[in-house]
Amino acid sequence: MIIYWTLFQHNDWQFILAATEQGLCFTGSEGKDEHELFKWASKRRKGERLERNEEQMKPYIKQFQEYFNGERVSFQLPLDLKGTDFQQQVWQVLREIPFGKIQCYSDIALAINNPKAVRAVGTAIGANPVMIVVPCHRVIGKDGSLTGFRGGLSMKQRLLQLEGKKY
Repeated sequence: MIIYWTLFQHNDWQFILAATEQGLCFTGSEGKDEHELFKWASKRRKGERLERNEEQMKPYIKQFQEYFNGERVSFQLPLDLKGTDFQQQVWQVLREIPFGKIQCYSDIALAINNPKAVRAVGTAIGANPVMIVVPCHRVIGKDGSLTGFRGGLSMKQRLLQLEGKKY
């Protein structure tokens, strides 16, 4: 299988996007280059070939541009997510958090009917390969604080501000 990728650049945002024929499989951290993708793919998508391909990534670029322009509040993209059943369950709940809303880790644990799994929920969220589309940036600490985010807390803060949250 081929993973197509491109460097997404829009205004002052810059990160890697990657997709297979099945859908988006990776969203990189702000300001990081393709080496972040290569490292992720070597662990999570062994044996898949990486190919830079702007044409293949156009539909994904378009929706991300619309999101950053304030013209889109949800993504209508196919996804190619590989993870455990537990991770898939957590990621599905994340996709249900509306634009501009936030939840805490315990809310996610309750939503999957496993209120004691707060730490495991945090680990599953940290393994989310498609930040923004599966909006893990909308999950904060129970005390309202910004907590870990693969893209960095600065990126999380900027995404929340884009969605109208003051952090």
